[in-house]
Amino acid sequence: MQTVPLGTSGLRSSAIGLGCMGMSEFYGEPDDAQSLRTLERAFELGVTHYDTSNVYGRGHNERLLSQFLKGRRDRVMLASKFGVVRDPDGPLGSTYDRGINNDPAYMRQCCEESLRRLGVETIDLYYVHRADPAVPIEDTAGALADLIRAGKIRAYGLSEVTADTLRRAHAVHPVAAIQSEYSLWTREPELDVLPTCAALGISFVAYSPLGRGFLTGALADAKALAPDDFRLTSPRFQGENFDKNLALIAQLRQLCDAKQCTPGQIALAWILGREQKIIPIPGTKRIKYLEENCGAADIHLTPAERAALEALLPIGGAAGTRYDPNFGGAPRPATS
Repeated sequence: MQTVPLGTSGLRSSAIGLGCMGMSEFYGEPDDAQSLRTLERAFELGVTHYDTSNVYGRGHNERLLSQFLKGRRDRVMLASKFGVVRDPDGPLGSTYDRGINNDPAYMRQCCEESLRRLGVETIDLYYVHRADPAVPIEDTAGALADLIRAGKIRAYGLSEVTADTLRRAHAVHPVAAIQSEYSLWTREPELDVLPTCAALGISFVAYSPLGRGFLTGALADAKALAPDDFRLTSPRFQGENFDKNLALIAQLRQLCDAKQCTPGQIALAWILGREQKIIPIPGTKRIKYLEENCGAADIHLTPAERAALEALLPIGGAAGTRYDPNFGGAPRPATS
């Protein structure tokens, strides 16, 4: 698999990464043995970029990755995060027990705890999971620069921030990457964040590039989801919104038939084929879907096919908002 640079940090990432959150919670019961087999298969396929966070499974995800990292740490680009705070006694999969804390002392504490759970000396890419409105982003960037100088992390990134916040942080210390939701049905970063990344030489990492699984075409009925699946809290997966979005997938399938590939592969190929390089990190804990996702790197869309996709799913084309407004730690509106 090809690799691409992460900003000006000197780090490189595989063209497609692996989001590891679902291996610990939110998408059904964890299965560590299955997840480890999937991680190992990803490595065999050339995936070097593995994305986790201190709050995924309340530390479980980082501990899981520590098992995978043994013997291959120097060949893996490891990304983790801090900034979202969860109730340590709350149930796994709960989507409403979240706050945000970017206090520098708390950041240093989280970093040390993540290093211990991961069993590593340095985290390659350390994200601010969500920006804290109570802490100036300049203070956060400065504290992250201190962690870089101390050798605790190699580079830092931001998640779900506005273009203005990105510019302010970058002026303190170069931002290597921004991670935000981006897919055919979440194209809002094209309005300001992606152009800002291009102007400043910052990489863009796309989480949920398959629309939380919706763009795979595998979900025909929201009732098929487990009762604790957090997607059921999203307005896009509810009522009339779900039906309207399902109709879009039916049209997407027509192009898939012509290309002899799956809807998910088309969605990833659309991201990978952009002139401005974007690194999608689709998440899965199953080898079958991992291999399907990696196969998207071999699919090339013509300008006409790209135009057809963008006409089908323009900016704002999906029915419903991404998050329930009561969801703790949800991204702030792009205009804020």
